[in-house]
Amino acid sequence: MQGLAASWKLYGRTDGVSRGVFGVLAVLLPLLAWSAVSYLPFVWHPQVLITDPGGEDYLESGMRMNRADFSRAVTEMQAKNEPVPQGIAANPVYLPSPGEVLTAFVHAFTSSAPTGAEHSITQAFGHSIQIIFWGFLISSLIGVPLGVMCGALPGLARLVEPSVDFFRYLPAPAFGALAVAILGIYDAPKIAIIVIGTLFQQILVIANTTRKLDFALIEASRTLGAKGLKLLFRVVIPGILPDIYRDQRILLGWAWTYLIVAELIGTSSGITWFITQQARYQHFDNVYAAMAIIGIAGLGTDMVLGLLGRRFFAWKREIDG
Repeated sequence: MQGLAASWKLYGRTDGVSRGVFGVLAVLLPLLAWSAVSYLPFVWHPQVLITDPGGEDYLESGMRMNRADFSRAVTEMQAKNEPVPQGIAANPVYLPSPGEVLTAFVHAFTSSAPTGAEHSITQAFGHSIQIIFWGFLISSLIGVPLGVMCGALPGLARLVEPSVDFFRYLPAPAFGALAVAILGIYDAPKIAIIVIGTLFQQILVIANTTRKLDFALIEASRTLGAKGLKLLFRVVIPGILPDIYRDQRILLGWAWTYLIVAELIGTSSGITWFITQQARYQHFDNVYAAMAIIGIAGLGTDMVLGLLGRRFFAWKREIDG
């Protein structure tokens, strides 16, 4: 326990340079492991990429097969005194190398053809961004005010939260068929799934955040004459605003999670449709590139929101410090 406490203290004293070094290592170490698996045959290359089928009829150049099966094919051809197959060690097709994924990533932003949701990563991703934006905006417009009211008014909470508790356990994809029947087959049901997936959680999270406001602050405000809407807008909301901002950053990540399911409802479109199509044709370099774009966009958005939060709520940091 003492060692753990000492480590925690050391972590707390870590300066900005050390945090930057650890941040770089957090990215480089997985990349180094991936590169080792991809470029060093003795690490993990369980298959053989056929370069010359030799005398074996069922083999073709560019085909991949397990090493054991390749060895049997070689033995058979040797026994028949026929040309033996030739090949090089390779990984399965579902694990492209970092170089291949980087090439696909760059190609997504430099190539102008072909176009279409199933061909262009940028167009597919742009469509997904629209779905995320409208879904989370609608969810927040409903969930944030209702969550604050539930947290501030116990009577309203007792009326609303039991129903919210019930619906939050229902998987959002279960509403897919109903959303299509009511809203059609285009973008509306996709937006509805994101709203359903985040709204009920949002209400409960923000209500709980509202209840955590220091009660002494409310009592002092009431002593000074604040009550009703004035108490809500002058004391409660400013007091919980930094925490609501933090909650929204987390809930935005949930919206990205529901996007994958939402885009498979109705007409397939967006980045999920692109990934599905590319995987169907075994273009896994494009699949990984699309996944990288999602991760970079999500992380980048969260970092920007974090910087804005520190700027908007600098007074909160000073009080906490």
